[in-house]
Amino acid sequence: MHHDSNPTAGQPAGGPTESTTPSGRFWRKVFKGDKVIWLTFIILCVISLVEIFSATSTIVYRQQNMWKPILRHAMFLTGGVGVILLIHNIPYRYFSSLIFVLLGAIVLLILTPFIGTSINGAERWIYFMGFTVQPSEIAKISLMGTIAFLLSRQNGENDGVLFRWMIGLMTVVCGIIAMDNLSTALLLFGVCYLLMFIGNVKILRLLKVAAGGIAILFLFSLMVKVIPGDWTDSGPLSRLGTWKNRIVNYSMHRELSEEEYFTITDENFQVAHAKIAIANGGVLGVFPGNSTERDFLPQAYSDFIYAIIIEEMGFFGGIFVLLLYVIILIRAGMIVRKTEKPFPKYLVLGSALMLSMQAFINMAVAVNLIPVTGQPLPLISRGGTSTLITCAYFGLILSADRFGIGRKRDGDADDTGDGEPEAPDDPSGDAAYPPGRQDGSIGFEVIQP
Repeated sequence: MHHDSNPTAGQPAGGPTESTTPSGRFWRKVFKGDKVIWLTFIILCVISLVEIFSATSTIVYRQQNMWKPILRHAMFLTGGVGVILLIHNIPYRYFSSLIFVLLGAIVLLILTPFIGTSINGAERWIYFMGFTVQPSEIAKISLMGTIAFLLSRQNGENDGVLFRWMIGLMTVVCGIIAMDNLSTALLLFGVCYLLMFIGNVKILRLLKVAAGGIAILFLFSLMVKVIPGDWTDSGPLSRLGTWKNRIVNYSMHRELSEEEYFTITDENFQVAHAKIAIANGGVLGVFPGNSTERDFLPQAYSDFIYAIIIEEMGFFGGIFVLLLYVIILIRAGMIVRKTEKPFPKYLVLGSALMLSMQAFINMAVAVNLIPVTGQPLPLISRGGTSTLITCAYFGLILSADRFGIGRKRDGDADDTGDGEPEAPDDPSGDAAYPPGRQDGSIGFEVIQP
């Protein structure tokens, strides 16, 4: 009888693979879900660390501490990774409880004008245990999750009731946010509206909402023109003056003479220096750390960080960052196509739309396509609450990817109600994924009986 004396028989050619090594199994168990989403997240974090370290020169000058701003941002990014690891291990069905988070966020939004902290002339933050919390960011993710859940409960008989609930919640939350942060309110309402369109809400109902929104915007524009300027200089109507100035300055720059167009004033200070940063960048950029406009742009590390990215990384660097957010949208669509249940579908779409639309708005402001809005670039701009909430969106996408995609058996419906596949115990801890898909990426297998 012949005995095979080769001890490596049966192992893959070239030795053990990464997935069979202890370190490979560890990383696969910890970082579960779609690999492309994880890779995009890591790249955005690296870009964020590099650009924040470069763009916070004004903060470094004030604090006389070179490392404090970047260490603070790295701390929030690290906390964000912890948020993702926590959320992407929670089955998506538990996120229906975001309605309770939304109720708490509404209370915080109402209290913010009374107990909030004013930063850059806007009372959008609440000071808590040494940190500033932005209630509008909490309201954004909780309202999106609530709308996703209500859309998933439509059955043809309760559509009218659920539609009124959705519109009511959107109106209340966005109305409160709009009093101090109009751009965030419009972004949130737009994402929820798109989600309703994708969620098969009747077109006639959506058209009525659109008509009402257009009428409100028209009346609002008339009100801004009619109200005397003295009324908007201070007090509760001060934000009206800010919105009016931004719209007027943006619309007037096309009518200016050449000399006036190239003259930097208090009104066009940010936009002008953003244009200079983009012009300095050219095709390849001046490389990270060599930006000059970071010392002039007041919000170089937040609202206008995309201009600094183009200055330091050039045209190709700006396109690369843009494509990262496009990849998030595309990958979310691929995950949705493979997801069986409606709730995780809407969670993925809502999260991806919120991330990408906010990114596109920030980039459009930096290149002067739209008026200044104050929207940060997701995950890249400096911020505490916004960074953690952005990571929570990634966690929702990965959770829906993990637990919303399972093995599909003919005639064997999932009776758990949560979309989790019923699979035998797997010592590797990857039983939640179909065979050959142990990374939790996309796809499922149809197993014939």
